[in-house]
Amino acid sequence: MSAGDRSDAVSRRDALKRALVGAAGAALLGPGAVGAQLGKRPKPVAAAATKAKAVIQVWMWGGPPHLDTFDPKPEAGYDFCGPFRQPIETNVAGIRVGQLLPRLAQQADKYSLIRSVTHGNNGHETAAYIVQTGRESGGRLAFPSIGALVSRFMGQEGGYVGLVPPYVVLTQPQGRFDEAGFLGPRYKPFATGGDPNAQRFIVEGVVAGNITDERQRSRRDLLHSLDTLRAALPNDPQAAKLAACETNAYDLILGDAGKLFDLSQETDELRQQYGRNTFGQSCLAARRLVAAGVPYVTINYGGWDTHKQNFETMGWKLPELDAGLATLLQDLADRGLLESTIVWCCGEFGRTPRVAWEAPWGGGRHHYGQCFSALVAGGGFRGGQVVGASDATGEQVAERPVSAQDLLGSICQLLGIDPEGPMPNPRGLEVKVMAAEQTAAQGGGRLAEIM
Repeated sequence: MSAGDRSDAVSRRDALKRALVGAAGAALLGPGAVGAQLGKRPKPVAAAATKAKAVIQVWMWGGPPHLDTFDPKPEAGYDFCGPFRQPIETNVAGIRVGQLLPRLAQQADKYSLIRSVTHGNNGHETAAYIVQTGRESGGRLAFPSIGALVSRFMGQEGGYVGLVPPYVVLTQPQGRFDEAGFLGPRYKPFATGGDPNAQRFIVEGVVAGNITDERQRSRRDLLHSLDTLRAALPNDPQAAKLAACETNAYDLILGDAGKLFDLSQETDELRQQYGRNTFGQSCLAARRLVAAGVPYVTINYGGWDTHKQNFETMGWKLPELDAGLATLLQDLADRGLLESTIVWCCGEFGRTPRVAWEAPWGGGRHHYGQCFSALVAGGGFRGGQVVGASDATGEQVAERPVSAQDLLGSICQLLGIDPEGPMPNPRGLEVKVMAAEQTAAQGGGRLAEIM
């Protein structure tokens, strides 16, 4: 294991430990300890029409090509669309998607497409920071990602009491930046590690690959037999709190909470519909988590950085996306969860509309933050709509620019988090949840037309 791998593993263990002992640990530290760490901690302000209770974010790390996915341009010619010249009409008249997304085409009434997202930044880290936080990088504060922000307002402070942490990433941390920002490590995501498509989903700190549940129970029994302190201090309140932490930990490993990650409880038919691959099974795991009340789940779905041979990669990548995302939307709807669960899907930017046919790219697409697409569904977002438009070649925003602030502010509003409300920070500064426009590309405001 490399030093980087060890660092990631420690982060995941630390995140899990924080989630398990947070309440008891705060009590052991004494009143005001957590408040002293973060400064003023204002309560979330409810928006007028709160509909959403959870979010599933499909983070297409690397930048998906908008012309091959949600904004096809066959009329622009081969130098722009390549071999993808036959977009599919969806079940909503007038809306087309890429030709390798037939199942999503039949779900268009459940989602809306935003075809005019813009920020103009072409760097992975800086663009990801903009899209995840709604802020430009390089300021005096490192702002939290939307997942950490939701964890802050809808986690323990918002009444969430589940044993699974309120912010989960399947399966690796979602970007090369600090997701929690100035909120601190308490709000970092719990990255599961493992592969949900494996025979057994080995979740960091919850499911051990070479230890059976029976052996875990035996270890617990041995621990109890050796714990003379508990017997010597039967009425000690501090010992009682530590015992409660241990109970929570084992409930997560052996109880119903840990079973959330056991996808073998789902039917083989449903698992096949999602797709027997890491992404498809991550979508299924995300559905199980939000059904159990987890407020924010990110599926870190990499592999979209297609500088070379874009179309060969899309040949297998897009069918994988199509099966997993389409089944997720249908499954949420069938279970009555879509109306309370926001699903949003995009990357840090799009990819160049003009194809790089020359060597060494061989039909690649490069970074492109000037104009790209996102998909939103559920939780109060209306389906069957298109917001904004790109020009004839997909290179520029033609109408209704949408900034990261517009998108994230709309998500916050639907969750009941006031975008204009105060954001807690360790310096006691007057910082809003979602700032006024600060990026080079200005948006047109929150997505009122689909809310």
